[in-house]
Amino acid sequence: MIKIGNIELPEFPLLLAPMEDVSDPPFRRLCKMHGADLMYSEFISSEGLIRDAIKSRKKLDIFDYERPVGIQIFGGDEEAMAMSARIVETVNPDLVDINFGCPVKKVVCKGAGAGVLKDIDLMVRLTKAVVSSTHLPVTVKTRLGWDSTCINIDEVAERLQETGIKALTIHARTRAQMYKGEADWEHISRIKQNPNIEIPIFGNGDIDSPEKALEYKQKYACDGIMIGRAAIGYPWIFNEIKHFFKTGEHLPAPTISDRLLAVRQHAEWSAEWKGERLGLVEMRQHYSNYFRGVPHFKEFRKKFLEVFTLEEMNILIKETQEFYEEYQAQV
Repeated sequence: MIKIGNIELPEFPLLLAPMEDVSDPPFRRLCKMHGADLMYSEFISSEGLIRDAIKSRKKLDIFDYERPVGIQIFGGDEEAMAMSARIVETVNPDLVDINFGCPVKKVVCKGAGAGVLKDIDLMVRLTKAVVSSTHLPVTVKTRLGWDSTCINIDEVAERLQETGIKALTIHARTRAQMYKGEADWEHISRIKQNPNIEIPIFGNGDIDSPEKALEYKQKYACDGIMIGRAAIGYPWIFNEIKHFFKTGEHLPAPTISDRLLAVRQHAEWSAEWKGERLGLVEMRQHYSNYFRGVPHFKEFRKKFLEVFTLEEMNILIKETQEFYEEYQAQV
């Protein structure tokens, strides 16, 4: 069993990564249904929370059915991070996570996210500010370093542990790599072998199949795996990995009916949380992902993009289901 503070997780937990414009409550709910053990909010600007920015405050929404769930914050100012941690505490998440890994330029330029990798002393001060401002367990997600000439994750892991964080997730790429190239998990393995490291270490980067999850579990000996992009449009990956761990066999691939059910649930929950029109407009980024690799979906994609009501959605789902039932009967 893995523990983060007083949070008990399975022996080898599967975590859903915090992803901007993706990891909202409707998407998290689907991933929880399909086996995610711990999830995080989209990352939230500490300055946005303090300014009472509507978008930032909305990201604080969490629900009991998704627990354990953490709220992730980012920023480059100690006072702002401390204040935002206190604000986060008021909505009673299970933990607070600090983002020291986001490589996006607009975040890095503010001295936040992966930008902090250039200044470990600042990273430590920011982390201490959060740890001292909340009774909740504090965790961190970061990267190997700024670039290949500045891989400092060994020092980061030890110094952040000293601040009192309860777990560390390492995306096994540098900031310079963004999301390109191959993640180098050898660094994660080295951190796990460090006798000074006592907190759970979770690995992140390139896990997109049950086979790779098992290979990396055995090869790099981390305490759990965080899955990000591979879960977009494919929440089934969590249970697929768990089943493969137990049996060495694959679960049946999701059917068209499974995919349409996931779309319907995602759309309904999105409409419920954001309002019908906005919820369905923001669903547009997901349709192609749910039907990736499905033949002839291009013919339906445009129709899904023109849906503005749940009634229209249900009619289109029925039409899509009937098409594929007829198509499969002919194959």
